[in-house]
Amino acid sequence: MKLEYIVKEKDLNKSINEILTNEFHFSNRLLTKLIKSDKILLNNTPCDTRNCPTLDDVITIKFDIEEDNSNIIATNMDLDILYEDEWMLVINKLAGIPIHPSRMHFTDSLSNGIKNYYAKIGLCKKIRAVNRLDLDTSGLVIFAKCEFIQECFIRQMSKNIFQKTYLCLINGFLENETGTINLPIGRKDGSIIERCIKKEGHPSVTHYRVINKFKNYSLVECKLETGRTHQIRVHFSALGHSLLGDTLYGESSNLIKRQALHSYKIECIHPVFKTSLCFEAKIPKDIEKLLI
Repeated sequence: MKLEYIVKEKDLNKSINEILTNEFHFSNRLLTKLIKSDKILLNNTPCDTRNCPTLDDVITIKFDIEEDNSNIIATNMDLDILYEDEWMLVINKLAGIPIHPSRMHFTDSLSNGIKNYYAKIGLCKKIRAVNRLDLDTSGLVIFAKCEFIQECFIRQMSKNIFQKTYLCLINGFLENETGTINLPIGRKDGSIIERCIKKEGHPSVTHYRVINKFKNYSLVECKLETGRTHQIRVHFSALGHSLLGDTLYGESSNLIKRQALHSYKIECIHPVFKTSLCFEAKIPKDIEKLLI
């Protein structure tokens, strides 16, 4: 797990620190960690990164720093791995499994399963989920295998390069087949979980397209421009069309035992290879049976 950079003419008279910041956009925190761990080499030799390299010198950055992940218990778990390389891991998460451990899910979160998997492949790294899904939302979750990859994806999200597409079933029928919901979302007063539309809330934008209509519900594709907590659920509830089975923002359903929401597609750029990536997660059976 390493990067290599060949010094170019444009880099002359710049320190190694400046070059790395310009080319890889390392945060100060990560750069300091790499320097203190002697993970930055010049022509395969540990170096003072304040120095200026010469033309065609090779700067190598190693990310094999072992990290303490003892705060998470390893749990054997069947993981639906859709993609993996030395930098990242893409999982199709089942509904009913949280991403992070909590008091109620101390050993059965997806992070517990990832910790166990990392141990099997000899990777001693913190568990870094790039995107988040609610407990009962199924679909794609990307895990970064090092801090650099996580930082890259965070920047892609801020520039709207990291695109998330969801499928959901909503109660009833929307007035417009396509549209954009632009309503600010904030925490509901007196609740640590529930969100609501608030004038002083965070800007929140959801683009949607109705794919199909059924007897009394609709299949809708949603693309998020922002990624607020419960954004899709709050937005459609505000329109009077809560998600099927969403007991927090709507009501229970005899058709499905959870909110009918699936993280269906993620499009992004590979932080190292710079190739376009598109991951798709198969629609789970509890939603699929409602599309017949």
